[in-house]
Amino acid sequence: MRTAIIYASTHHGNTKKLVDAIAKENQIDTIDIIHEKDEDLSRYECIGIASGIVFSKYYPQILEYLESKLPTGRKVFFLHTAGDPRENQNASAKKITDERKCEYLGTYFCKGFDTFGPFKIIGGINKKHPDQSDIDGAVKFFDGIKCK
Repeated sequence: MRTAIIYASTHHGNTKKLVDAIAKENQIDTIDIIHEKDEDLSRYECIGIASGIVFSKYYPQILEYLESKLPTGRKVFFLHTAGDPRENQNASAKKITDERKCEYLGTYFCKGFDTFGPFKIIGGINKKHPDQSDIDGAVKFFDGIKCK
Protein backbone atom coordinates (compact mmCIF):
# COMPACT_ATOMS: atom_id res chain seq x y z
CA MET A 1 0.00 0.00 0.00
CA ARG A 2 1.49 3.33 -1.05
CA THR A 3 2.01 5.45 2.06
CA ALA A 4 3.13 9.01 2.78
CA ILE A 5 3.48 11.05 5.92
CA ILE A 6 2.78 14.73 5.51
CA TYR A 7 4.29 16.84 8.25
CA ALA A 8 5.02 20.29 9.63
CA SER A 9 7.81 20.38 12.18
CA THR A 10 8.97 23.96 12.42
CA HIS A 11 9.94 24.73 16.00
CA HIS A 12 12.60 22.23 17.14
CA GLY A 13 12.18 19.38 14.65
CA ASN A 14 10.60 17.13 17.29
CA THR A 15 7.93 15.70 15.01
CA LYS A 16 10.38 15.30 12.12
CA LYS A 17 12.43 12.95 14.30
CA LEU A 18 9.44 10.60 14.52
CA VAL A 19 8.70 10.88 10.80
CA ASP A 20 12.33 10.23 9.85
CA ALA A 21 12.54 7.15 12.08
CA ILE A 22 9.39 5.64 10.59
CA ALA A 23 10.59 6.41 7.04
CA LYS A 24 14.00 4.86 7.74
CA GLU A 25 12.37 1.56 8.73
CA ASN A 26 9.70 1.51 6.01
CA GLN A 27 9.25 2.33 2.33
CA ILE A 28 7.17 5.47 2.63
CA ASP A 29 7.34 8.98 1.27
CA THR A 30 7.64 11.98 3.55
CA ILE A 31 6.31 15.37 2.56
CA ASP A 32 7.31 18.53 4.40
CA ILE A 33 4.23 20.62 3.63
CA ILE A 34 6.02 23.84 4.59
CA HIS A 35 8.32 23.39 1.58
CA GLU A 36 6.31 21.04 -0.67
CA LYS A 37 2.94 22.78 -0.80
CA ASP A 38 1.74 21.33 -4.12
CA GLU A 39 2.32 17.60 -3.58
CA ASP A 40 -0.49 15.47 -5.03
CA LEU A 41 -1.75 13.04 -2.37
CA SER A 42 -4.12 11.15 -4.68
CA ARG A 43 -1.51 8.45 -5.36
CA TYR A 44 -1.39 7.42 -1.68
CA GLU A 45 -3.81 4.96 -0.11
CA CYS A 46 -2.53 5.64 3.42
CA ILE A 47 -1.56 9.09 4.71
CA GLY A 48 0.09 9.95 7.99
CA ILE A 49 -0.52 13.44 9.32
CA ALA A 50 2.23 14.68 11.63
CA SER A 51 2.53 18.01 13.38
CA GLY A 52 3.89 19.90 16.28
CA ILE A 53 1.26 21.46 18.53
CA VAL A 54 0.52 25.16 18.88
CA PHE A 55 -2.26 26.37 21.17
CA SER A 56 -3.41 22.73 21.63
CA LYS A 57 -3.89 22.16 17.88
CA TYR A 58 -1.96 20.99 14.85
CA TYR A 59 -0.08 23.72 13.01
CA PRO A 60 -2.42 25.88 10.91
CA GLN A 61 -0.39 24.98 7.79
CA ILE A 62 -1.29 21.29 8.28
CA LEU A 63 -4.98 22.10 8.66
CA GLU A 64 -4.95 24.32 5.55
CA TYR A 65 -3.10 21.62 3.59
CA LEU A 66 -5.63 18.97 4.61
CA GLU A 67 -8.53 21.24 3.64
CA SER A 68 -7.14 21.77 0.15
CA LYS A 69 -5.22 18.56 -0.65
CA LEU A 70 -6.58 15.56 1.28
CA PRO A 71 -8.37 13.09 -1.01
CA THR A 72 -11.48 11.29 0.23
CA GLY A 73 -11.59 7.72 1.45
CA ARG A 74 -7.96 7.25 2.48
CA LYS A 75 -6.58 5.47 5.51
CA VAL A 76 -5.10 8.04 7.89
CA PHE A 77 -3.07 8.10 11.07
CA PHE A 78 -1.76 10.90 13.23
CA LEU A 79 1.55 11.71 14.93
CA HIS A 80 2.28 14.68 17.14
CA THR A 81 4.71 16.01 19.72
CA ALA A 82 3.98 18.65 22.33
CA GLY A 83 5.14 20.12 25.60
CA ASP A 84 2.00 18.65 27.18
CA PRO A 85 0.86 15.99 24.68
CA ARG A 86 -2.72 14.71 24.58
CA GLU A 87 -4.48 12.60 21.98
CA ASN A 88 -7.28 15.11 21.39
CA GLN A 89 -4.82 17.72 20.12
CA ASN A 90 -5.46 16.17 16.70
CA ALA A 91 -9.20 17.01 16.89
CA SER A 92 -9.18 19.77 14.23
CA ALA A 93 -7.25 17.60 11.80
CA LYS A 94 -9.36 14.53 12.58
CA LYS A 95 -12.53 16.52 11.89
CA ILE A 96 -11.24 17.21 8.37
CA THR A 97 -10.36 13.55 7.78
CA ASP A 98 -13.78 12.48 9.10
CA GLU A 99 -15.47 14.89 6.68
CA ARG A 100 -13.45 13.28 3.87
CA LYS A 101 -14.64 9.84 4.96
CA CYS A 102 -11.14 8.66 5.76
CA GLU A 103 -10.52 5.51 7.79
CA TYR A 104 -8.88 6.42 11.12
CA LEU A 105 -6.04 4.04 12.05
CA GLY A 106 -4.84 5.65 15.28
CA THR A 107 -2.74 8.36 16.87
CA TYR A 108 0.75 8.36 18.34
CA PHE A 109 1.84 11.29 20.49
CA CYS A 110 4.71 11.99 22.84
CA LYS A 111 6.55 14.79 24.62
CA GLY A 112 8.63 17.20 22.60
CA PHE A 113 11.14 19.87 23.57
CA ASP A 114 9.12 23.05 24.05
CA THR A 115 10.35 26.63 24.41
CA PHE A 116 7.11 28.38 23.53
CA GLY A 117 5.99 31.41 25.55
CA PRO A 118 6.97 31.34 29.22
CA PHE A 119 8.91 28.08 28.78
CA LYS A 120 11.56 30.06 26.89
CA ILE A 121 12.46 31.95 30.08
CA ILE A 122 13.38 28.73 31.87
CA GLY A 123 15.15 27.17 28.89
CA GLY A 124 12.24 25.01 27.84
CA ILE A 125 10.61 21.80 29.03
CA ASN A 126 11.08 18.19 27.92
CA LYS A 127 14.64 19.04 26.88
CA LYS A 128 15.56 15.49 25.91
CA HIS A 129 12.34 14.61 24.07
CA PRO A 130 11.50 12.98 21.89
CA ASP A 131 14.02 10.51 23.27
CA GLN A 132 14.90 7.12 21.82
CA SER A 133 12.02 5.47 23.66
CA ASP A 134 9.57 7.99 22.14
CA ILE A 135 11.04 7.43 18.68
CA ASP A 136 10.94 3.64 19.05
CA GLY A 137 7.32 3.98 20.18
CA ALA A 138 6.44 5.83 16.98
CA VAL A 139 8.03 3.12 14.83
CA LYS A 140 6.22 0.41 16.82
CA PHE A 141 2.94 2.30 16.44
CA PHE A 142 3.39 2.46 12.65
CA ASP A 143 4.29 -1.23 12.52
CA GLY A 144 1.01 -2.01 14.30
CA ILE A 145 -1.37 -0.14 12.00
CA LYS A 146 -2.82 -1.43 8.74
CA CYS A 147 -0.84 0.75 6.33
CA LYS A 148 1.29 -2.00 4.90
